[in-house]
Amino acid sequence: MKTQWEAVIGLETHVQLFTRSKIFSPAPNAFGAHPNAQASVIDLALPGVLPVLNRTAVEFAIRLGCAVGGRIAERSIFARKNYFYPDLPKGYQISQYELPVVQGGAVACLVSPRSGEPYVKTVRLTRAHLEEDAGKSLHEEFAGQSGIDLNRAGTPLLEIVSEPDMRSSAEAIAYARALHALVVWLGICDGNMQEGSFRCDANVSVRPAGDDRLGTRVEVKNVNSFRFLQQAIEHEITRQIERIEDGGSIEQETRLYDPDSDSTRPMRSKEDAMDYRYFPDPDLLPLQIPAEWIEHVKIGLPELPEAMRARFASQYGLSAYDAALLTSSRALAQYFEAAARAAPDPKTVANWVNGEVSAALHAADLSIERCPVSPEQLAALLVRIADGTINQKTAKEVFTALWDGNAGSVDAYIEERGLRQISDAGEIETIVDRVLAANASMVAEYRAGKQKAFHALVGQTMKATGGKANPAQVNEILRRKLGG
Repeated sequence: MKTQWEAVIGLETHVQLFTRSKIFSPAPNAFGAHPNAQASVIDLALPGVLPVLNRTAVEFAIRLGCAVGGRIAERSIFARKNYFYPDLPKGYQISQYELPVVQGGAVACLVSPRSGEPYVKTVRLTRAHLEEDAGKSLHEEFAGQSGIDLNRAGTPLLEIVSEPDMRSSAEAIAYARALHALVVWLGICDGNMQEGSFRCDANVSVRPAGDDRLGTRVEVKNVNSFRFLQQAIEHEITRQIERIEDGGSIEQETRLYDPDSDSTRPMRSKEDAMDYRYFPDPDLLPLQIPAEWIEHVKIGLPELPEAMRARFASQYGLSAYDAALLTSSRALAQYFEAAARAAPDPKTVANWVNGEVSAALHAADLSIERCPVSPEQLAALLVRIADGTINQKTAKEVFTALWDGNAGSVDAYIEERGLRQISDAGEIETIVDRVLAANASMVAEYRAGKQKAFHALVGQTMKATGGKANPAQVNEILRRKLGG
């Protein structure tokens, strides 16, 4: 019998905290500066300099810990993580090891598998700890050599480590997206993956289905998009299974993913904690976080995604799926609520935001913050559908005009283009009579039991009215005229 395999996946996520200065120095923290223009003497650990902890970075860590239900350590310590790499100017990285600032917690996410129904997955967190970022190696700009850009060195990071709770790439991506949305929601990270603000390392292993023992894990390092993360995990699962089934073994190592060849390649053997020779940083005092500070941060948190999903379901009568989509970002949730306050039916608003609006944003590669159609315009459009002024087909035409900037307001565009729906029963009945008289063969087919003929007659009637007739009235009058 062929072995059935199960994947075991955990993610380590590096979140670049959205502060103006670095974690241990007042040096500027901004993306895109000329290489090495923002490397300070503290980042480089030049003789006589001492690090001073950035208070905002600590507060952001507390904010994340409160949001995920983790325990905020009243006392945590910074350690030196020793390793030698060209982009690490000090020869060590200031991080946290034995006593991280956040321990435990969980993140709930909506998983949409390729087959089967969507479901909610809760991923436990092991810890979240503060540390400084390293520099960046530059390979493309130099022939036969590498350059080093130390602008990023010293940038404040919050490394969030999950338990190995995920069993598929779909679950891993759902968790990564939920975590990404959360840190942006909380205002602690801008979430820009292209600029390295949000980076994921995936720890992947496989084991026979039903076996509780963990296999040898392989770390896939620094993947900078959700699509590539999913591809990297899927490739690594397949690679490990094939290697084991061919009689080989898996080595604990760090690998890099190459999206061009859709493959991973070895980077280095995976170090254990002992290899880094952690010891308390002698230049930094233990971090003391009083309970009053934690309570102050907790009170200041915005409504969190999970609570908002529950409220959307109860207040607006939305399904769990629709509520999850609408709370995928704070800006999208705010857009929905602004439209729902002015529209007659929140469910219709949800359908349009998750449908027409999201599709248009995706096609134009825009975020909801840059949506050309304001929530007030969308609400006005839905009001005109609800009161029978226009039908769904015409509404999509008006939406396109609003999107393209060709309509000042919904009502003005409807009047200018003569788009008002024909709802006069007598006028529609006259048009239906003409259509039936001109399409005797379709009438005969319908009466012979061919339902498609009825839909064809509806289409002919709508065509005759320029798409302006009330579809419900057209259907009712046609059925009455055709005898049921």
